[in-house]
Amino acid sequence: MTKRNIVHILLVVLTLFSGISCSRRNDRNPNNLIYWSSNNTQEIQFAKYVVDQWNEKNPNERISFQPVPEGQSSEEIILAAVVGKTTPDIYSNMWEGNVEDYARAGVLVALDTLKGFKDYISQRCDSAVIKEVTSSDGHIYQIPWKINPIMMIYNKKIMEGLGLSDAPKDYSDYFSAAKKFRDENIDKNGYVKKWFGYCEVQVTWWQRFFDFYPLYLAASGGAPLIKDDTAAFNNKYAIEVFTFLHKLYKDNYFTKEQLSVQQDVFLASIIASRFTGPWEIAHSEKFKPKGFTYGFSAMPVPDNHTGPVYTYCDPKNIVIFKTCPNPELAWRFIKYMTDKENDLKLLEYTNQLPRRKMLDEDTFFTNYFKDNPKMLKFAKQSRYVRGTDPYPHLTEVFDIISQEYEESVVYGRKTPAEAIRDAAKAVNLLYLK
Repeated sequence: MTKRNIVHILLVVLTLFSGISCSRRNDRNPNNLIYWSSNNTQEIQFAKYVVDQWNEKNPNERISFQPVPEGQSSEEIILAAVVGKTTPDIYSNMWEGNVEDYARAGVLVALDTLKGFKDYISQRCDSAVIKEVTSSDGHIYQIPWKINPIMMIYNKKIMEGLGLSDAPKDYSDYFSAAKKFRDENIDKNGYVKKWFGYCEVQVTWWQRFFDFYPLYLAASGGAPLIKDDTAAFNNKYAIEVFTFLHKLYKDNYFTKEQLSVQQDVFLASIIASRFTGPWEIAHSEKFKPKGFTYGFSAMPVPDNHTGPVYTYCDPKNIVIFKTCPNPELAWRFIKYMTDKENDLKLLEYTNQLPRRKMLDEDTFFTNYFKDNPKMLKFAKQSRYVRGTDPYPHLTEVFDIISQEYEESVVYGRKTPAEAIRDAAKAVNLLYLK
């Protein structure tokens, strides 16, 4: 039995027994709630700051904080906590793609039933984001909190050496630059020593957040993967993306070797570009060699692309679990944690973007972006981002796409059109009534 089968079975069990209360938590103090954040160091620091500030101002309504316990992944830890009825009251590292499963299992508080929520979310988010986080039953179970848009980091000196003033914008220009760079870095035995880019070839479902999915959103203008309980990605955009990525491997512009076990191959100038998020800035600034310069650009798009370039925003959102003895207190703490002052603290502590509309133009954040100009690139990109579709089974969807990615993109055992078609067929089986 695969992991995705186990997850599905556990969520079905949860749905069947969601009405059964848990006596283990009935004696909880409703004025002392439990909050879990991610276990990222900078985010832990931010969470401690916010909780300390709250508790100082609200000594009779306290928040107890801890990072999500260590495990293979936070998603698995949360699933185990849900099944065991040991969830925190507030959790701020929920992947958007899991929310619909948990909402249908009946383990999350419908936030739009809380006083002031609708005014809050309309002030914070634009209509597209609100639609994105609205579940199939019409309720909203998650607060859009923070994002890390996926863009292309590139080595400026390498691009200049190839006669480019910026990173290539479309597939043809990307291929042209990649071929020139490859040809300049072949040794006398015909071995390629450096590559124009790099993506992990692992089949792990979430790896597609850093290659196929942002490229698909870029090519399609932000189109959905799933619509009306049907695979919506069996289209020219997905095929173009698979074709683009396959050529990168076939022509040795990207390597199939696992370079992540080595030194930082980007800062070592072994690769010229990579698809990544704003977390790369702090790392690069700390470890870059003397004289190393880099920039960020939008994801490459098909040659005939028009309009803005969308990308995946890697959203992490905030939820309140139904085990919470005081949802109103949880809601007031979340409003405090996500006000403008604390969103600025989030930026300062973590270099992660709050999911606020018009972030790049909001004068409240001007000084931060003035001091962190590379982050401004991501703030501008945040106008054109997508998270995930409001449907269940998204882990399985990305797992299926990853299986076909390996077959077609990496090893060429199927054509891109065949692989996308087969992925769509398998995904449609997930949504059979």
